[in-house]
Amino acid sequence: MSSTKDPCISICKFSADICVGCGRSKREIRAWKKLDKTDKRAVLAEAHLRLIALGATGRRKSK
Repeated sequence: MSSTKDPCISICKFSADICVGCGRSKREIRAWKKLDKTDKRAVLAEAHLRLIALGATGRRKSK
């Protein structure tokens, strides 16, 4: 994941403080604009794993 574009897909439904659309926590969503590229990439990687654990894929395209 080399992109640091905001992963929000405008679903914004939460399960145990994790958005089922993007996989980020509420805290990560609020902090997104202040994070540097390295931190954003780490959040994106963790969010991806969370979505898998939730069984949610949002509307993301497969690579």
